[in-house]
Amino acid sequence: MAIAKQPPVLTARALNRATLDRQLLLRRSPRAQLSALGAVEHLVGLQAQNVKPPYVALAARLADFDPRELSDAMATRKAARLVTMRSTIHTHSAADCLALRPLVQNGGPARELRMFRAGLQGVDLDQLAALARELVEEEPRTMKQLREALLVRWPDADPQSLSVAARCLLPLVQITPRGLWGSSGQVALTTAEHWFGRPAGPAATADDVVLRYLRAFGPASVKDMQTWSGLTRMRDVFARLRPRLLVFRDERGVELFDLPDAPRPDPGTPAPARFLPEFDNLLLSHADRGRVVARDDHKALTWRGNQAYPTVLVDGFLAGIWQLAETEGEATLTVQTFAPLTASQRVEVAEEGERTLTALSSATSHDIRFGRFLD
Repeated sequence: MAIAKQPPVLTARALNRATLDRQLLLRRSPRAQLSALGAVEHLVGLQAQNVKPPYVALAARLADFDPRELSDAMATRKAARLVTMRSTIHTHSAADCLALRPLVQNGGPARELRMFRAGLQGVDLDQLAALARELVEEEPRTMKQLREALLVRWPDADPQSLSVAARCLLPLVQITPRGLWGSSGQVALTTAEHWFGRPAGPAATADDVVLRYLRAFGPASVKDMQTWSGLTRMRDVFARLRPRLLVFRDERGVELFDLPDAPRPDPGTPAPARFLPEFDNLLLSHADRGRVVARDDHKALTWRGNQAYPTVLVDGFLAGIWQLAETEGEATLTVQTFAPLTASQRVEVAEEGERTLTALSSATSHDIRFGRFLD
């Protein structure tokens, strides 16, 4: 009886280098090869709970990144911010805003809506969605304005539940100037269809999104993809795609899938220091984050309640956190590492910090400080 051949094993370091390569973090991509909008699409969106993280994320990934490039794409309605994966705000291209949200609806927004059903007794959700659409397409509304308008129709409902339900039921984008570089603005919402001036069209298919996920985050398991997307019951999709994929195992024996033509660099490939924003998807998009977060006691730093720390990668792995303080004409970048850095690592982190400040700060004076992280 023939013994079935076991899939090759990928070590945590091999997974680290492969994922960093897909994430554009082994080497910055030249602008001539990949635009800011192209990077947003390749990465299937950027976490955007706050305004600055998408810009920090691209500064770590694109050579000579100019924040105005992403800002201009948003100002000209080629990209926008809306709730998608895991019911969190992401910056997406217009095409992904329109096609991706319908697919991930059940993986986040619908689940979040169930948490507020107690406050929606007697509310017809179809009617709520129709009225909310009418309201925000008449003119963009803040959540407060939307809540107050919906309360006129359902005065006995919980006010917050009404506005949250509208956001969960409809693909609501945050209109500019919210999200623009160097600008400020409160969160005002309208539908993606209204903002981009075209219908949503067909939803992205689960098959296509799995392939895109693997290209940006692979090699990965079924649970990894489910963690990233918020979707469940994806095993059948992977089974359908299996003939088109390569199969590996991690060091714990978990089955991993990958695209045949995707890069899987040598585990010894150097990985430069990188500064990532809070909630960067690199740190949140796998069920097993050991490929980037080597120590379990550091996992909470990437997501603690509704907060997270901007993080520093050294040799490809989470090595510390950072903070930026800006006063008129001066920017101070403070790096707190979990363990002492070698002399060469310290120089590398300082040089990368200087690049980050040059890309993202208008200050004429830069100061980079080091310390130890004490939780």
